[in-house]
Amino acid sequence: MTTSRTATRRPTTLVIGASGTTGSRVVTQLARLAIPGSEVRAASRRAIPRDGARPVRFDWYDPATYVEALRGADSLYLVPPVGDRDPAAVMLPFLDQARTAGVRRAVLLSSSAIPRGGPAVGQVHDALPELFDEWAVLRPSWFMQNFTGEHLHARSIRSDGVIATATGDGRVGFVDADDIAAVAARALTDRAAPDTDLVLTGPEALNYDAVAAIITRATGRPVTHRHLTHQQLCDHLADDVPADFAALLADLDRSIAEGAEDRVTDTVERMTGRPPRSFAGFAEAELAEAAEAKSAEVAEAAEPEMR
Repeated sequence: MTTSRTATRRPTTLVIGASGTTGSRVVTQLARLAIPGSEVRAASRRAIPRDGARPVRFDWYDPATYVEALRGADSLYLVPPVGDRDPAAVMLPFLDQARTAGVRRAVLLSSSAIPRGGPAVGQVHDALPELFDEWAVLRPSWFMQNFTGEHLHARSIRSDGVIATATGDGRVGFVDADDIAAVAARALTDRAAPDTDLVLTGPEALNYDAVAAIITRATGRPVTHRHLTHQQLCDHLADDVPADFAALLADLDRSIAEGAEDRVTDTVERMTGRPPRSFAGFAEAELAEAAEAKSAEVAEAAEPEMR
């Protein structure tokens, strides 16, 4: 297995999904490694410029964008097309083209909930070792970033002070997207590829009651975990996502309740040489800061009335 002490090579790396949660961070991590002679290409549909990378247009559903994106690339970071129930249908033809174009190493973002050969991206995972001599599949647990931005949990926390799940007392090894990106950067650039799948977690497994308590302490705002049944969660999600996707999310919660995510791995530390970020550290750094910014915004908006 590779570690942070393993010598690095000089790749030209194409980061697909460079505007997304992990892809943007992978670009940053690769720039931070600053390997002499290397090049990073930030691929997205709008070819958004990013520091330390050359922007390139890429769209999974537009094969005309493949050739220029792949030109001279020898490694790939792959984020599957968002929301596609059958990503293999579009990804496998692209990966065949990538191999023909000279790509030697591919690192795929999958999920701890999806095994090799499983549904959706599990089919791409299954094909990757046959397509590339050097490869890795990242299988992170649930992201800590699901509690920020416009994610369902984040919106529910802001609007109602509630996290609603059907996970019962099941625990999750929540992982920070920065740690996922740090592992991806090593898997892309270390002299020896992992050539395996890597389950990524944070340093501890927490149930959602514990998560709510940590967020409460970090933000100073009461947050509670509302325990729902599988059907109640489907109904709760009905206004936000299609019914079949709501059922899928509820199924994943039921798996958590049954213990599917109750694990902790040492992968982040083995690959990067440092321990993963804790949920408490994440909450204090990101959620508390967001809460303070929101309070300042509210106070500023109310100021004219106070006068």
